[in-house]
Amino acid sequence: KTNTLPFHPFEIQQGDILRMEKEHQVLNEQLKEAQEKYEQLQSRNTEEISALKELLRKSVEETEVSKNELDWLHQDLEVKVKKWQQEKKENQENLKALRNTTKKHTDANDRYLKTIDEKEKQYNEYLNTYLETSNKLANDKVKLEELIKKSEDDYQECVKRAVKAEISVLNNWKETEVCKLNGIAANAETNLKILKSLSSSASAAPKLKSQIDSWEIFISNVKKQREKVEAEYELKIQRVKNGVRNCLTRTETVDLPSP
Repeated sequence: KTNTLPFHPFEIQQGDILRMEKEHQVLNEQLKEAQEKYEQLQSRNTEEISALKELLRKSVEETEVSKNELDWLHQDLEVKVKKWQQEKKENQENLKALRNTTKKHTDANDRYLKTIDEKEKQYNEYLNTYLETSNKLANDKVKLEELIKKSEDDYQECVKRAVKAEISVLNNWKETEVCKLNGIAANAETNLKILKSLSSSASAAPKLKSQIDSWEIFISNVKKQREKVEAEYELKIQRVKNGVRNCLTRTETVDLPSP
């Protein structure tokens, strides 16, 4: 089992063959690994190529669809361009009409502004006239109010004086009538006393009784009339105090015939 062969020409140094075998074995293993990796890469590349072919097919189809869409878009664009050109033409015509209308409106606006300025001047003139007239009327109103107040005060004073005068007249009339009736009653009572003194004798009493009764009735009627006169004059005085007019009238008295 011992190698008795010389190194040369197979080995330069002892162990070169063994080392070369080891290297060969390592290289074989590396080759095997590389072959496995190659196979894996080839399998993966095959799958990727298939996927890429599928993507290419889809891209071709999509490109065809996109081309059709592009053609359709070109057609639509041409239609839209024609429509836009027509609209542009119409818009230009409308713009021209609008410019004419704007010019008319501008001219009308200038006329209106001029008219407004004139109206504003007239308004200011009317306003100044109104303010002057208003101030004058306000002053006249104040003067009239003062005059009215003075007139009302004078009127109230006159009314007070008139009421006082009417009450005074009514009191004088009442006192006159009452004094007159009191005088008649006093004379009647005097006559009654005389008759009563004359009737103290038994022979004259029957003859004078009717006269005494007549004088007593007469005195009673005079007192009733006096009370009536006083009541009527007091009523008139109260009505005058309450502001009732046309109360200044004399109370008619009845002349009572004495017995």
